[in-house]
Amino acid sequence: MSTSEVPTDVVGRAIRLLVLVGEHPHGVTLSVLARESGVPVSTAHRLVNSLCREGLVEFEAADKRYRPGLRLFQLGQQAGQAYGFAGTALPVMQRVTRQTEEATLMSVLDGTRHLYVHYVDGPLPVGVRSEPGRHGPLHCTSMGKVLMAFAPDDVRADLLDRVELTPHGPNSITDRDALREEVARAAERGYATADEEHHRGLRAVAVPILRPDGSVFAALSTAAPAFRRSMDDLVAMVPLLQAAASELGVRLPAR
Repeated sequence: MSTSEVPTDVVGRAIRLLVLVGEHPHGVTLSVLARESGVPVSTAHRLVNSLCREGLVEFEAADKRYRPGLRLFQLGQQAGQAYGFAGTALPVMQRVTRQTEEATLMSVLDGTRHLYVHYVDGPLPVGVRSEPGRHGPLHCTSMGKVLMAFAPDDVRADLLDRVELTPHGPNSITDRDALREEVARAAERGYATADEEHHRGLRAVAVPILRPDGSVFAALSTAAPAFRRSMDDLVAMVPLLQAAASELGVRLPAR
């Protein structure tokens, strides 16, 4: 993180620290917080203790680590309810998983990444795992490609120019023109795939969840180990995903 990216206002610095604590659910030390945020140790100590007083962060004296507080969890649950991720999306996603026997995931666009907001584990012993609240790259995931493909024209063009093309899996797209072609193909056919692009041995297919006005709300995906599902197997699940996405597009709250 460069110095120019460090917020200069108190609120901005506190938010930066809170986000970092949230990204370390198993705990993070003050020194790491200060280093990753770019905030001086003394300032970081004062601000994170203020967050502790509000219940947003908890301090474990035994290992001197800060962890997300219950108040932060409560706010996250309230946000999830407001967006319909739990009460509305979960039953639909559970039904998809029962039919596919694979994991079902949902993401929304968040800047130049996508944010996992919901996940239903598959019933088979070996499967795909995900953590809601984590970010994923756009260029090498099926949901990331769908979110770009169905974004407004100006947003899509900006993302295609700016997303980092870091190789994550053996088949990650690292050429910008190839990514543009892939996203255009996803927009044309209504779904996107990822074949060992984000992780070795993982395949996925995703469709957009569109609001009644046609704007994209989120992406819905089925993901599976490559040894168990071919890409043809996953593409065959697209109609099932699209039916679920159509239902969710009507039922999820408008934003």
